[in-house]
Amino acid sequence: MRYGIIGVGAIGGYYGSKLAYSGQEVHFLSHSDYQFVKEHGMQVDSCDGSFHLDHVNVYQYSKDMPTCDVVIVGLKTTNNYLLPELLPPLLGEHTVVVLIQNGIGVEADVQEMFPDTQLVAGLAFICSAKTEPGRVNHQCYGSINLGNYSCKDEALFNAILNDFTNAGIQTGVVPYEEARWKKAVWNMPFNGMTVALNTRTDLLLKNPATRQLIRDLMMEVVGASRALGISGVDEAFVEKMIKMTDEMTPYSPSMKLDFDFHRPMEIHYLYTRPIEIARAAGFRMAKLEMLEAELRFLQG
Repeated sequence: MRYGIIGVGAIGGYYGSKLAYSGQEVHFLSHSDYQFVKEHGMQVDSCDGSFHLDHVNVYQYSKDMPTCDVVIVGLKTTNNYLLPELLPPLLGEHTVVVLIQNGIGVEADVQEMFPDTQLVAGLAFICSAKTEPGRVNHQCYGSINLGNYSCKDEALFNAILNDFTNAGIQTGVVPYEEARWKKAVWNMPFNGMTVALNTRTDLLLKNPATRQLIRDLMMEVVGASRALGISGVDEAFVEKMIKMTDEMTPYSPSMKLDFDFHRPMEIHYLYTRPIEIARAAGFRMAKLEMLEAELRFLQG
């Protein structure tokens, strides 16, 4: 299949490069490091085995890209206003768009932009960063869950699953709502807390006070999920996420890197939207509301 990658950062750069390295036809849209990647290729430094792509199909403008069977969007959600310009040249009649993005409510808004496009949520569990041109630093983990939002082509959905698996990416399928709220169990506490306290994930868990606070924040996400009637997001999953983070390489999540590099933070989809959705279902995430307010202060 032919893949298009919009957003060649830590996420799009990693998964797109893995697919290309496995033999898939992959086309990358890259603005900031277009010339570097065109001349030097892509390097992935990975805990699972590093590799280099000598020749990369890289473009500076989406209008120059071919129509794709699958488009992976790895943009920060703060840049989703660009999608009406970036996506159309890549879309065919049956194209599936996989949104590997943070937060709750992303697919609903993108579907409003593109009512006839098939959407899939990609929920990545990965420690990855891109801090220099043409180089992705994959530190640990790397699995992805796919949640079907509006893809009616079951054969194409399964083909995406198989391509990811064959590329050496541990890939699962989970119900859409469950997938998004499971990701929020980790994202909502750790992204905001590392910014608010100017720290890393490992240090938050080493301190008894903040370890308990992280757990409390995770349980607020569980409470919201229950209010929405979503199964599979429970206390056992909270313990699994805490254990996973205990074993993780010391890490600064994407929001912390955005803050450190003076980029807009993804507050809307990571906090505002899920807090509003939970409140509408009769559940208040009070501590996460406070964290959202702190983040908006820091952003301002």
